[in-house]
Amino acid sequence: MPSRNRNWTCSLPAAMLLLAPFDILASLAMDIYLPVVPTMPEALGTSATVVQLTLSLYMLILGAGQMLFGPLSDRIGRRPVLLGGALLFAASSLLLAATSSATLFVVLRLLQAAGASAALVATFATVRDVYAVRPEGAVIYSLLGAILSFVPALGPIAGTLMADHAGWRAIFLLLGGLMIAAILNALRGWHETRPAASANTTISMRAILANAHFWTYTMGFSAAMGAFFVFFSTAPRVLIDHAGFSGLAFSLSFATAAAVMIISARFAGRFAVRWGMAGSLARGMGLLLVGALLLGVGEVLLAPSFASFVLPMWVIAVGIVLTTAVTANGALAAFGQTAGTAVALYFCVESLVVGCIGTLFVLLLDGNTAWPLAGYCTVMGIITLLALRHIRARG
Repeated sequence: MPSRNRNWTCSLPAAMLLLAPFDILASLAMDIYLPVVPTMPEALGTSATVVQLTLSLYMLILGAGQMLFGPLSDRIGRRPVLLGGALLFAASSLLLAATSSATLFVVLRLLQAAGASAALVATFATVRDVYAVRPEGAVIYSLLGAILSFVPALGPIAGTLMADHAGWRAIFLLLGGLMIAAILNALRGWHETRPAASANTTISMRAILANAHFWTYTMGFSAAMGAFFVFFSTAPRVLIDHAGFSGLAFSLSFATAAAVMIISARFAGRFAVRWGMAGSLARGMGLLLVGALLLGVGEVLLAPSFASFVLPMWVIAVGIVLTTAVTANGALAAFGQTAGTAVALYFCVESLVVGCIGTLFVLLLDGNTAWPLAGYCTVMGIITLLALRHIRARG
């Protein structure tokens, strides 16, 4: 709807300075932590399984929290949800830097994820409020996507350098400090944007969840994002513990997968137009299956190495990009009048699938090998292709 937000008079650069930090920090809190994952069981006096939970639960809460904070932002406004979530993220980050208790560490990671979830919802709701019918909206979304593509590449490198020079606690001090800076900027320039009157459209979650296209494309999105989740959950153990990579070598190797995604993203739109949504999804899943096959071959025939683990991930990375280029439109096409609720469900289902099923593959298969990643890509790829075949057969 046309913006009634007379107070939101930011130029495009100023708007990006307000919006981008909250999205970046929500993702950075996951990626910058990866290089120290192998050292955390000893630092906290706990097991590798508990440390894995700090990754999985963060993703679960980041997605599931949207079902709470999205409607809350509609009721009380974007600004209070944003500032409240950001303050929770900052406080929990600083407390994470101070704790040595494994139990408290897990609890604080949950709170950190909840804060990140609230900030993300408020950020994207604000973009919709202000830019829904303005040409700058496409620029904002593309810039946010481009910036976030670099986080998985740069986050682990920054985490390695900080941990090597100042210890793992410095990572959480940095996250807390950066969020405080973002809050101070938002206090000055982020005004309330919630529309004065909400739409009267009846929201039916049942109708969304009963839609076959919604599930097919959401499963595709879950397959793609889960592949990356399992990759970064197992990569530290495979490459550092077994392949003998240094922290910096690991981070640089990890960054190559993100770089492949960034490069592929430049061409994804062109291929999506050529192949259509269903064709792009099918090819994306096909690349996940090819990558899984290469991982299996490498696990059987080669020692853990860049060639056996990271190169197959390049193939999977291209599949991730082809898939995510079309899954949102495919899942949400029928829900223009209830797009907000559909988007929340889309991300919530994806987070639950990735967090639960991805974690199960890491825990049930050997997380020190490529088998969890190969298994996840295979199972989720086949499920998505079968669902796609079903909706194609129905016409």
